[in-house]
Amino acid sequence: MLDIKKFRETPDEVRAGLAARGADPAAVDTILDLDAKRREAVGAVEALKAERNATSKKIGALRKAGEDTTEIQAETRKLGEKIAELDAQAAKYDEDQRSLLLSLPNLPAPGVVPGGKEANEVVSVWGEKPVFDFEPKDHVELCTKLGLIDYDRGVRLGGNGFWLYRGMGARIEWALLNYFVQEHVKDGFEFILPPHLLTYECGLTAGQFPKFEEDVFRLKEEGFQFLLPTAETALVNLHRGEIVEEKDLPQKMFAYTPCYRREAGSYRKEERGMIRGHQFDKVEMFAYTKPEESEAMLQLLIRKACKLVEGLGLHYRLSKLAAGDCSASMATTYDVELWIPSMGVYKECSSVSNAMDYQARRGNMRFRRTADKKIEYMHTLNGSGLATSRLLPAIVEQFQRADGSVAIPEVLRPYLGGISEIR
Repeated sequence: MLDIKKFRETPDEVRAGLAARGADPAAVDTILDLDAKRREAVGAVEALKAERNATSKKIGALRKAGEDTTEIQAETRKLGEKIAELDAQAAKYDEDQRSLLLSLPNLPAPGVVPGGKEANEVVSVWGEKPVFDFEPKDHVELCTKLGLIDYDRGVRLGGNGFWLYRGMGARIEWALLNYFVQEHVKDGFEFILPPHLLTYECGLTAGQFPKFEEDVFRLKEEGFQFLLPTAETALVNLHRGEIVEEKDLPQKMFAYTPCYRREAGSYRKEERGMIRGHQFDKVEMFAYTKPEESEAMLQLLIRKACKLVEGLGLHYRLSKLAAGDCSASMATTYDVELWIPSMGVYKECSSVSNAMDYQARRGNMRFRRTADKKIEYMHTLNGSGLATSRLLPAIVEQFQRADGSVAIPEVLRPYLGGISEIR
């Protein structure tokens, strides 16, 4: 959630930030109008309370003097009614203001350019696009012929947007997850296995609600519990409503979960197979930091995501997203994008983002400075480390051979009993 002080002190900056993201800058004027009305109502309430207190003292003095206080008591009751009326008005203005603030996206960080996907910037490229001296196959054909994925039965079991790992396919998926876990533990990140069912407050803190409520799978018979779309939604709520001591920051953690998303793409021919789906596995990195340390943490998470892909030997590029392509809660985002030869495009396997204090304000997550005991909002960061649904397609397509076999990345072989290829 955005800081109301920004609206009061730098409204033009907020308008420009919202416009850069494609949001309506007119919301600034609406919020400022509600804020002015709320503050006016609160001021009037305080003035009337002071008047009522003075009148109450006067009643006490008159009673001691044996005088009639009927008329002045009637005035006091009227003051009470007026105070209640203005209190209700102030509460309504406050509710409307908060509701509008909750609907607005984060402002882009300095250096994030306006626009959508067309304005994204490629920061770096690692490795070379594979060159084949034979007619390469796409991942759907390869995974089917090698018995890694059963697409037909996956759809039969779950419907469109689902697949089923079998045999070596399931083992490679598990090997990938083990590889990620091992690397994160080695780097001092705490391993967490969170619930897969979350409450509405979790989605609100993460910034996915109220705007994107329809994108999740909801258990309506249980009120508003929903299946997590990413482990970030759980991890960002670990310190909701808490004050953390400065000495306990930064906190670095990661979680493994399946991720469940209602929107699974267009099912276009080029996005068939595992490129988009309703359920996929992901290891998610997350961090809580002090404001002055969040940029360094962002760079650390980016390096970690890139290192994991490099360890697999996959050709990829790193892109800095424009404001309109960042998710609503994020001030800045970098995508690690894998080359998928059959599609001739790069597909994201990791998004690394800094939400700054946006999520912390929504979830009231703060920390106490050791020196002066000042309480401030934390910064929150997240990054896929990694999502697997595009890794297996990239592995089988980039490492395929003329005879239809596929080489297994060396870092995965220890988790597969030393197996070096799929036939």
